Amino acid sequence: MRILILYIFLVANAVASEKVPSKNIVLNSELKTYDKISFLDENDREININEFKGKLILLNFWAVWCAPCKEEMPSLDKLQINKDLDNLEIFSVNVGNDSVEKSKDFFKELSIKNLQIYFDPKISLARTLALRGVPTSVLINKQGKEFARIIGIVDFEDPEIINWLSKYN
Repeated sequence: MRILILYIFLVANAVASEKVPSKNIVLNSELKTYDKISFLDENDREININEFKGKLILLNFWAVWCAPCKEEMPSLDKLQINKDLDNLEIFSVNVGNDSVEKSKDFFKELSIKNLQIYFDPKISLARTLALRGVPTSVLINKQGKEFARIIGIVDFEDPEIINWLSKYN
């Protein structure tokens, strides 16, 4: 019995003390499950992430008026084509009630070529996920459970971030 208790203690501490490569990364102490996570593509088609189980999912929430989003987006664009993260699906979800045209102009201005634009027009997903600001990236594991968030800006080209993400890929 003592060995079992010691084992549980050590495993819990290992998970709780996982080293993250940025102070902006917050690991969930418990995995979060949501009934439905969906948003729209630029043609108003619904995208449901349940269709992507078995993949690591990064939901990045942004808006055209957000200066930190503007700074972060080019590195996120490069992360999309990183060969070390071939099982990663990135969804860049606009929560600023920006039009498709404004969003496309934002991507064009930043030379974003590898990401698609998605929308949360009623901000219902942002409410479901209890977002507190942008940029925020929600990380969902292969089983469809949220395990971490990146609150604020990070450099997605940072080798430490890429190495950390590859553990979940």
